[in-house]
Amino acid sequence: MTTYTATLGGERHRFGSLARLLAAASPERSGDRLAGLAAASARERVAARWALAEVPLATFLTEPVIPYEDDDVTRLILDTHDVAAFAPVAGLTVGEFREWLLAADSGALAAVAPGVTPEMAAAVSKLMGNADLVAVARKVRVVTAFRSTIGLPGRLATRLQPNHPTDDPAGVAAALLDGLLLGSGDAVIGINPATDSPRAVRDLLDLLDGVISRYAIPTQSCVLCHVTTSVDLMERGAPVDLVFQSIAGTQAANASFGVTLGLLDEAYEAALALGRGTVGDNVMYFETGQGSALSADAHHGVDQQTVEARAYAVARRYRPLLVNTVVGFIGPEYLYDGRQILRAALEDHFCGKLLGLPMGLDICYTNHADADDDDIATMLTMLGVAGASFVICTPGGDDIMLNYQSASYHDALYLREVLGLRPAPEFEAWLESVGLLAEDGGVREVGGHPLAAIGRELAA
Repeated sequence: MTTYTATLGGERHRFGSLARLLAAASPERSGDRLAGLAAASARERVAARWALAEVPLATFLTEPVIPYEDDDVTRLILDTHDVAAFAPVAGLTVGEFREWLLAADSGALAAVAPGVTPEMAAAVSKLMGNADLVAVARKVRVVTAFRSTIGLPGRLATRLQPNHPTDDPAGVAAALLDGLLLGSGDAVIGINPATDSPRAVRDLLDLLDGVISRYAIPTQSCVLCHVTTSVDLMERGAPVDLVFQSIAGTQAANASFGVTLGLLDEAYEAALALGRGTVGDNVMYFETGQGSALSADAHHGVDQQTVEARAYAVARRYRPLLVNTVVGFIGPEYLYDGRQILRAALEDHFCGKLLGLPMGLDICYTNHADADDDDIATMLTMLGVAGASFVICTPGGDDIMLNYQSASYHDALYLREVLGLRPAPEFEAWLESVGLLAEDGGVREVGGHPLAAIGRELAA
């Protein structure tokens, strides 16, 4: 195993493995402290970044941070690596790769994506400032489609999240109507169910499918149950648009979710076979988040941001419609405050897009984190500038079922207005057809709108 060294201020720093070097080079975060992986001092962190900048990108293909024989995510990463796509950057170091990324255009970034491994993306992100992460991610275009098209230039999609603590249809309907009237829902109407009961999930799927069909809304639904529940319901003829699963960056962490690559393969093929999309066939929806592998004691001594990037290799295998990091949801044990959450959000978005994924975010924090609504606004604005494909929105920014703070439907309207962004084109045309679209791409304030029937019908 290679030892990496750097001399700083007359002091020689040694890092006994590539995984150790990556961890020491990471920006400060509470999760790496908790795992005993963080740099011991700011001086050691700078030394690690100095040494990391000199590491050839090709090293990541010969020195995996988790052994090939121990982990199926490592095997996936290395077995599917695209040598031809990697060729333009194959002779670069991590530091030189940073300069290449800042100078590259959108076409070059798209072409190199299949040749970039998660560890390469994580490594270069550790050498980049927040502005670098925004500048490069903004240039990357990843377009996906099902009933609406996500990721086009000048567009910002939203997930409408009408959660309810008991999955009460009237409560779901109220939140759903609120979101639609505020122009939300073009990425997906996605509900976190209160239970994973197949019957309860089926009821929610039928509810959403009925609304989408009755009002001809060009969007897709998703009830965020376990993938095994989705497979079972598809076999029973349930109206499943997108198959959802939380994923992580190691085999052991995925096992803690009850997930294997083989199971995801089965679900992907089953969803494709349904053919429910109208403008595309991207049928998977994944959520990730820094700290999940650490919380499962499944990180193999790898820092939480590098493990998070490895989850994107799993997602990339299935050509998903949507991927989002639930960036502040796991709590302050992993990302302590607004500053750490912002940095993680920018890293995750950058790494995901660099690897060719349609990245969005749940810009959020738990109630015991050192963060507030101003942090939400800052993160939302920066990720909008960085070209996020979509953001998650909840009524009033407060999820009453999951008990955390997120962006609101109104926040998405703010972001579209100040950055000149518009909804997905199919959804925008629908908003216009029902009289909700304002000339500037926002929504009209209308009373007694016909869509209010949604609430009355579902409440009944």
